Amino acid sequence: MSLTSVFFSEVFGTALLVLFGVGVVANVLLARTKGRGADWLLISVGWGLAVFVGVFAAWRSGAHLNPAVTLGLLASGTSEYAPDVPVTFASTVVYLVAEMVGAFIGAVLAWAAYRKHYDAEEDGGTILGTFSTGPEIRSPLWNVVTEVIGTFALVYIILQFGNTPTEVGPLNVALLVVAIGASLGGPTGYAINPARDLGPRLAHAVLPIRHKGGNDWGYAWVPVVGPVIGGVLAGLVSQVF
Repeated sequence: MSLTSVFFSEVFGTALLVLFGVGVVANVLLARTKGRGADWLLISVGWGLAVFVGVFAAWRSGAHLNPAVTLGLLASGTSEYAPDVPVTFASTVVYLVAEMVGAFIGAVLAWAAYRKHYDAEEDGGTILGTFSTGPEIRSPLWNVVTEVIGTFALVYIILQFGNTPTEVGPLNVALLVVAIGASLGGPTGYAINPARDLGPRLAHAVLPIRHKGGNDWGYAWVPVVGPVIGGVLAGLVSQVF
């Protein structure tokens, strides 16, 4: 499989993941939407189903959709990222760049779908909250710990799915994401994916949104560093257990 095919597969899958994920948050938070006021469970289920869609869309490239997954696989010592896609420096870069590009595109599409509702929303914090994550209690060290734990659980279990006798991987991953959101998502909004947070945050920065505020760049490193650490740790631990 060519790296060009890998690139477009990951872009497409990650774009759909973020389109559905940012979309469900926008539906719950923005002014005058049909879903306004729904609860955290809808957001958790929505993100889980977003992963389900993204995995099917990017099956040819192994559907990483997440730099933490890519780096976790790298740390696990695997020889291939997907069938016929060997682990090399070039393939690693292609996955990471494609995931970021796809996340940016997905966020832009979600904004386009909710354009009038973004215009109607006057609270800048709410607008940013549809694009990127943020802590309920700002404590960078402990926010990183939360993201490390959640991402470790995600990547380690994904790596173990290959040892199970069933072939319902997309559904398994979707349910895993719902579980993480429902149980560990409260402190930080569970990025568990650097591209999922940074791509939409960049989209928020450049899109012409009427009442948007700042991008909270002071926090933006947390949902990148935490998931990277968690994913790499999961890959290393998978070699032992």
